[in-house]
Amino acid sequence: MTTQLILASASPRRRELLDQICINYHVCPVDIDETPLPDEAPLAYVQRMAAEKSAAGVAQYGAQLPVLAADTTVVLLGRIMGKPRDKDDALEMLRSLSGNRHQVFTSVSLRGRQHGEAVSITEVTFRCLTDAEIVAYWESGEPQDKAGAYAIQGRGGVFVESITGSFSGVVGLPVFETAQLLAQQGINCFISNRRNNFEI
Repeated sequence: MTTQLILASASPRRRELLDQICINYHVCPVDIDETPLPDEAPLAYVQRMAAEKSAAGVAQYGAQLPVLAADTTVVLLGRIMGKPRDKDDALEMLRSLSGNRHQVFTSVSLRGRQHGEAVSITEVTFRCLTDAEIVAYWESGEPQDKAGAYAIQGRGGVFVESITGSFSGVVGLPVFETAQLLAQQGINCFISNRRNNFEI
């Protein structure tokens, strides 16, 4: 079956979400500097990251197919929480999130005939966590490569009291906004495709 786009991400979560809506893609990861700029607002940051990732995908793999990229960050009181640097950083993040409401910003960038962008913002409320839970969660290995040091679709989901917004956006690719961007490029997720996805 014809490949419909390039996914400029190594994230298995994003692959699973594209599989969910029956999109045929090639996985072509890109590597860019994800350091926030001085005083950069969270919304501007995720939009810039997604746009730079898709641009890097076009530069690296060409423009024969649309290039899809996304960026997700956790935001607490205006503070950008990326992937934890180490154990201490992860424990500090989780203690900050404990008993509080935070936001998850995910920006999607799709470059094809035109450049389309969309942003999903979801509010997530954590229950109060014990230090023992936080340490045990770190030792599970799950938080190590996750924005905000947790995965809502994994064990971290037991910490989530409620969400308002897009569950898939918190996972890493909001399927509603992504499907809209794909439709603008003539890619219809309701046309059945045999999955034949692989990584370059």
